[in-house]
Amino acid sequence: MTISLSAELWPDVQPDAARRLMLAGVESFARRGYHATTTRDIAGAAGMSPAALYVHFPSKAALLFAISKSGHQQTLDLVEDVAKRADDPKERMRRIVADFVAWHARRHTVARVVQYELQALPEQEYQVVADLRRRIEHLVRGVIEEGVAQGQFVVADVKTAARAVLSLGVDVARWYTERTGKTPKALGREYGDLALRMLGAQP
Repeated sequence: MTISLSAELWPDVQPDAARRLMLAGVESFARRGYHATTTRDIAGAAGMSPAALYVHFPSKAALLFAISKSGHQQTLDLVEDVAKRADDPKERMRRIVADFVAWHARRHTVARVVQYELQALPEQEYQVVADLRRRIEHLVRGVIEEGVAQGQFVVADVKTAARAVLSLGVDVARWYTERTGKTPKALGREYGDLALRMLGAQP
């Protein structure tokens, strides 16, 4: 990862040193896991002294929280953007899944940390992120409910269906690499069609 990528990932984070630490945290957490990573590991990967981390983040947990909150907010924003459109439920669901999957593929290293180190957050910070996750699920559930009401989707349980659809995208972060052979956009399109079939619609 590069400094320019850090600006792209976290444009609202200032100063640049804080973004460098977030990038270093992502790389370290993804490689070693949160609990096996030390603040010295993170600071070293960012080219800083261990004490420099505490200038911007009071703890390793605070750094993980900043990374996790940002990633969940980004995915909430993209789901909200599609969910509020005037398209029919089937088209909105296809686009939600396509964008959600593409984000998890394109940002797969960040997404692995965001999704799979969640339980390491302290309780208060965990609840903040959990609320973002609930809001994402609520939006997806709403689109499915519309589709069911209009006869476009056939599902036994809307809540379970929404979680299954979102799980498709989350899991991409676990296995996707640049060697996969498909671009994030192409993968997102395929997953969009798969999700519609899961919901009983013909894409």
